[in-house]
Amino acid sequence: MPSPNRNVRQQAAGLTVAKILLDIKAVNFRPQEPYKLTAGWASAVYIDCRKLISFPKERQTVTALAKAEILESVGAGKFDTVAGGETAGIPYAAWISDALNVPMQYVRKKPKGFGRMAQIEGELTEGQRVVLVEDLASDGGSKVLFVKALRDAGAVCEDCLVVFFYGAFPGALESLAQDNINLHYLCTWADVIKVAEDGKYFPQDAIAGVKEFLKDPVAWSVAHGGKGT
Repeated sequence: MPSPNRNVRQQAAGLTVAKILLDIKAVNFRPQEPYKLTAGWASAVYIDCRKLISFPKERQTVTALAKAEILESVGAGKFDTVAGGETAGIPYAAWISDALNVPMQYVRKKPKGFGRMAQIEGELTEGQRVVLVEDLASDGGSKVLFVKALRDAGAVCEDCLVVFFYGAFPGALESLAQDNINLHYLCTWADVIKVAEDGKYFPQDAIAGVKEFLKDPVAWSVAHGGKGT
């Protein structure tokens, strides 16, 4: 998992976000009945970051942490706007763009089939530097598609922020790097496991099952009907 390379602020942010997600019951451990993720992986765990929209105090905390991450890791003055990926990234982009006081757009999964055939909604001008915002990343595939749409529209997009990064399936960071995309994130499964264990959020056998999944998620996925490499 990528968490050991984070600095003290990032580590603290990861634990804070993990506790929030656990407290609002956005985290589900189910090693006995695997989830099938959008990317095709079978997973012992599932997280629904969209649930945060219903918790104002908690989303304010996450927004503040996201703002700090962007300012530190992307750099103040090194971006012009924030774009959310359809659909889960849109509310996060709205909150973060407001906190940063910069414009916002959102990116459709594909061009709409009428009118201007627009895939980017909002005002976007040639050469603007965009930070893509999403709720989570598993293997990074959808991020590449959203970034391509932004670049095709004339934007410069080299950075993506997600609230939660699985940090489990191989090749995610490498595939993004091949497309010149830097992934920034607040929280991973390493953070969730630590907080879940310390706070006894789940039975020990469920936590043990998730740890087993995280040891080799590809083999676990194949063994439970999901895709492999």
